[in-house]
Amino acid sequence: MEQTQTYEEAYKELTAIASEIENDTISVDQLAQKVKRASELIKICQSKLREAETEVNNIITQMDEADENKKK
Repeated sequence: MEQTQTYEEAYKELTAIASEIENDTISVDQLAQKVKRASELIKICQSKLREAETEVNNIITQMDEADENKKK
């Protein structure tokens, strides 16, 4: 799995694959390969979103702690 891909790159590739599948522009022979790649891209996107969520939650926690310390 290419974890060096950005969320935007992975999402763009995933969207392209979905479009190909929806428009029947890929052959049956390529379908399994495209679905496998789509699965990998979904995992990359989910991982990136979880990382971002964790980072945002940490920032919010730090901000809340700073506010609590100011009130004391």
